[in-house]
Amino acid sequence: MNVLFITLDQFRGDSYAAAGHPLVRTPTIDRIAREGVRLTKHYSQAAPCSPGRAAIYTGTYQMNNRVVANGTPLSAHFDNISLVARRAGYDPTLFGYTDQGVDPNRAEGYDDPRLDNYDGVLPGFSVGLYLPESQAGWIQYLRSNGYDVPNGWLTACRTEPDRPAEHSLSGFLTTRFVEWLDQQDSGWFAHLSYLRPHPPYAAAGEFSHMYDPADMAMPISPVGQEDRHWVHDAALNVEGSAAPTDPDAMRALRAQYYGMISEVDSQLARVVRHIEDRGEWEDTLVVITADHGDQLGDHGLKDKLGFFPQSYHVIGLWRDPHSQNAGRAVSDFTENIDLLPTLADVMGVDEPPQCDGRSLSALLSGEDVPWRSAAHYEWDFRTYFIRGATTPWPKDRSLSLANLAASVSDDLGYVQFADGSFKCFDLIADPTWRTECRDSDRVMRAAQEQLVWRQEHLRRDMTDMLLRPSRPGRWPTGFKEFAVANAPT
Repeated sequence: MNVLFITLDQFRGDSYAAAGHPLVRTPTIDRIAREGVRLTKHYSQAAPCSPGRAAIYTGTYQMNNRVVANGTPLSAHFDNISLVARRAGYDPTLFGYTDQGVDPNRAEGYDDPRLDNYDGVLPGFSVGLYLPESQAGWIQYLRSNGYDVPNGWLTACRTEPDRPAEHSLSGFLTTRFVEWLDQQDSGWFAHLSYLRPHPPYAAAGEFSHMYDPADMAMPISPVGQEDRHWVHDAALNVEGSAAPTDPDAMRALRAQYYGMISEVDSQLARVVRHIEDRGEWEDTLVVITADHGDQLGDHGLKDKLGFFPQSYHVIGLWRDPHSQNAGRAVSDFTENIDLLPTLADVMGVDEPPQCDGRSLSALLSGEDVPWRSAAHYEWDFRTYFIRGATTPWPKDRSLSLANLAASVSDDLGYVQFADGSFKCFDLIADPTWRTECRDSDRVMRAAQEQLVWRQEHLRRDMTDMLLRPSRPGRWPTGFKEFAVANAPT
């Protein structure tokens, strides 16, 4: 099959029509959901962009890949989605960006320009269109079409409402993809990495006034000062992360966010039509996810940070035209780390031993299989302290305490902070994460679940093999059979 792997940056899991949103219009995404499987409880594993994408591309949790910020290098020893695709016989080609910085151990000396930013291309990808954070290719395109864009990508994005949508950033990427596609034989693998609906909150052209701010629901309000954890307070004080307090400004922000979603949906329509015109739609696997979500005003925050699920619950769609699963909705907890092993499964190659995720193939087919009872994600906020640190690695390891891990089950939201404190929210009594669980037995159960999760996913790249006279990786005779027969149910 052809493989179309799409990431929509900062796309919340509740913000498209097929997921039940009452206003936003997403006909193309809804069509893909009808023709495939919708993952209703799908979660990103980290925020912001580089950490979220490291989890997608390597199939590993942040506690194992250790990409904790935009700018943290990804170790070169990790296998990744593009290398897996190459082993399956594809030439995986990127349109957009991957936000993975070079491993300094692979740099070409101290003067290697790749050490100056995190905009590197993930090893293994061919490049159809590279859009680093500067969006230089798009800005050059705008200027060549007579637009005055004097101050770089932020200005260009903020002024998207002033230009026709055909000249949008998403449109630019889509055009480059369809031009590339016209030069390909069947059997291609393309990664379309769209920036939108990432801020600034400004939709392109007519999409900027597609939604009336007056129709926007107000977000979840934050709890009072006395009930807030200090990390919530710290997030509110991060520059640019506090949501507008004026109701009109908040509604306007939401209207622009949904406009960006509808605009990128219209670009996906172009992609689908072009593949159909080539006669390849029924031979194209489509996967859609996001690196993280957006607070969109909930709990007093915008952008992506903190421990609330709006920053981590993301869109998840899997359309395999050769399966019989059209229209299915999976209600189990699924995670972005599951996508790499599932792709490996579908492409007929072994999944990397590093993967913390599991193949979704059984769930996608509707099989009743043992599965995780909670989704997990992490937020590491040491980046806000690194610039103020007196040494690169403080001897007291204070930077290592600037992180949290969250688990979301059907009834509890549990957050463990590295300073030893925790929050446990009763999601049955209040799904908005504002009511704490006071039942000590339930809190203990949630804490134990997270501890077991960490123990289960300790890195195991080489831990499951032994150096011995027989070849590495062989189990002692009878041990595997014993372990399988005696495994807990």
